[in-house]
Amino acid sequence: MSDVKTRGVLFIHSAPTALCPHIEWAIGSITEQRTHLTWTPQPAEPGSFRAEIGWTGPQGTGAILASTLRGWAQLRYEVTEEPSAGVDGSRWSHTPELGIFHGTTDAAGNIMVSEDRIRYAYESGAGQPAVVYQELSLALGEAWDEELEPFRHAADGAPVRWLHRVG
Repeated sequence: MSDVKTRGVLFIHSAPTALCPHIEWAIGSITEQRTHLTWTPQPAEPGSFRAEIGWTGPQGTGAILASTLRGWAQLRYEVTEEPSAGVDGSRWSHTPELGIFHGTTDAAGNIMVSEDRIRYAYESGAGQPAVVYQELSLALGEAWDEELEPFRHAADGAPVRWLHRVG
């Protein structure tokens, strides 16, 4: 990983109770410090819990967090990494039904779709607007946003702690 520092936020939108300590352990192994999250009930999915934590670390930490959590299919989560020197920002979204989505983001957190991806949508559509629309929807991660939106709203007003990576 790079020596350039960046920061982001890890949103655990829903996790079964049994996974909560394992998630903390996994985050701690990445950040090289003991991690204790403040878990609150997730009203959008009774019986599950949510937490969020801000982080700072080398470029690529967001990808490592997203990849580590990907192994637990029952989780709904998002990881953001802000743009930093020479690197665009990123957002990873995961749901049990859809798997993981990665999008490059601008300074405001908007998903950016590359020229090549737009050309692919046009070519795939071959004059069929519905196909072009479907491809662009996929490139923007709209299905993930639709599934995660109720879980995001359930977190309005939740506190965010900051975690600083050492090393």
